Amino acid sequence: MHLAAELRLPTNWLDYSILAIYFVVVLGIGFAARASVRTSLDFFLSGRSLPAWVTGLAFVAANLGATEILGMAATGAQYGVAVVHWYWIGAIPAMVFLGLVMMPFYYGSKVRSVPEFLLQRFDRPAHLLSSVLFAFAAILIAGVNLYALSIVVEALLGWPQWVSIVVAGFFVLAYITVGGLSSAIYNEVLQFFVILAALIPLTILGLKRVGGWDGLTSSLEKEHGADFLSAWGGTGIGDANPLGANWLTIVLGLGFVLSFGYWTTNFAEVQRALSAKNLSAARRTPLIAAFPKIFIVFVVMIPGLVAAVLVPKIGTHGSGLTYNDAIPLLMQELLPNGVLGIAVTGLLAAFMAGMAANVSSFNTVFTADIWAKYVVKDREDGYYLRFGRLVTALGVLASIGTAFLAASFSNIMGYLQTLFSFFNVPMFVVFIIGMFWKRASVKSGFWGLIAGTAAAMVNYFVIYKQGVIGIPTDQGANFVSAIVGFVAGAVVMVVVTLFTAPKPEAELAGLVYGTRSPGMDEAPSDGDDAWYRRPALLGWGAVVLAALCYLPYSF
Repeated sequence: MHLAAELRLPTNWLDYSILAIYFVVVLGIGFAARASVRTSLDFFLSGRSLPAWVTGLAFVAANLGATEILGMAATGAQYGVAVVHWYWIGAIPAMVFLGLVMMPFYYGSKVRSVPEFLLQRFDRPAHLLSSVLFAFAAILIAGVNLYALSIVVEALLGWPQWVSIVVAGFFVLAYITVGGLSSAIYNEVLQFFVILAALIPLTILGLKRVGGWDGLTSSLEKEHGADFLSAWGGTGIGDANPLGANWLTIVLGLGFVLSFGYWTTNFAEVQRALSAKNLSAARRTPLIAAFPKIFIVFVVMIPGLVAAVLVPKIGTHGSGLTYNDAIPLLMQELLPNGVLGIAVTGLLAAFMAGMAANVSSFNTVFTADIWAKYVVKDREDGYYLRFGRLVTALGVLASIGTAFLAASFSNIMGYLQTLFSFFNVPMFVVFIIGMFWKRASVKSGFWGLIAGTAAAMVNYFVIYKQGVIGIPTDQGANFVSAIVGFVAGAVVMVVVTLFTAPKPEAELAGLVYGTRSPGMDEAPSDGDDAWYRRPALLGWGAVVLAALCYLPYSF
């Protein structure tokens, strides 16, 4: 990802004053939250005391990073209305499923993290592997946010990359180290409104410039064709389209595997729900977040569409402009001083929200799931509180290192989707089978994680990159890698389960669908003949899914 060198915003003292006030408020919230941090539970999960509306807004803000804002606007400029798939298919259903089905298991089992649930449901190897994979992925994704921030700030304000990285890293480190998760969450609520305050004027002024919605659609249809304004246009199997994907890989790869893998097992998101004050608030957290998520697509997609009209050369060879330039171009062209300061602040807030979510989840997993369970055990609570603050600093420093790794990828959104297919999808298949099939053995979790991660990587680096099977784009390859990882993990779990001992049924209370524990004041129920109790159906279903994932590329 890079932005055109000529994109310098005409900022003045008013814009910088708005930016300075925002940073002062951020640090103030961090120090105000310090008073509530007395135990490690306060630091890592806000003492499980926050109301649903706070955790719900933090849930959606943690995902609304500037990589998404820039990346999805770029997707709109490049692919058109197809960007809605990442929201209405690739987010909302999974968020609802998390709230209604999975949160009772997470919250009712009183776990501090997503990997800790695997310790209760499976065994220590599955828990340790998932903890290491998640911690590694969290640092990589935090680095993506830092790198993207440095590129944007350098292009827009003229600050050197390293200054942008250090300044943003310092502020995130300061307010998380001081105030813990409460500081991160309350700042994310603030950042949610700052981000909207940046995007809404940009959307309205952009539409006004191109003659409203009718003027926008008329210009786009003339330039790009009708399919550009249709989410499903050109996605038939065998049809060519810029996205490089068809309806099957969109529905299975994005809508099911990648989407559910991210929203239901990514601790950077689930941690916000676990900090809620009770099970009811925890279940409502992703449901509350789903409402603004439905509409946010418009304030990131429309600016991308407007940029495609106002700057028809964007993304073309030799223009010096990439699709990533869509938002900055509109800011430069449309926003007056003052509003411009709010927009720049909104972008910085978005980066910080994305980075803070990953750093706060990293320090919890590393401290509670790796250090406290496998390295230094059974120490007093104050020790783990101090160690958590130290790990936060180490996580920020590691993120600075991985920021430069992200620089080697030309498309950051593609890079993020690749990471999700490698790390989130295998964890999702282990969770979903473990939660819905009592017979799944304790050993199957570990081997399912290994198989899913390895298969996704083999598909991407060997089958796709080496041209064994022709897949048109990186994005299409990510969808297929996600499906392959899910299928491989499911098949291996079923096979391992058939040859190893299941967990005693008495130890599954509150961990499997149809059981309940004292911590679950509400629990779903099921019949003894439920489909997910039959491993043969799971096995055959996985084989059929594996065949389907490559079918579209044989036409």
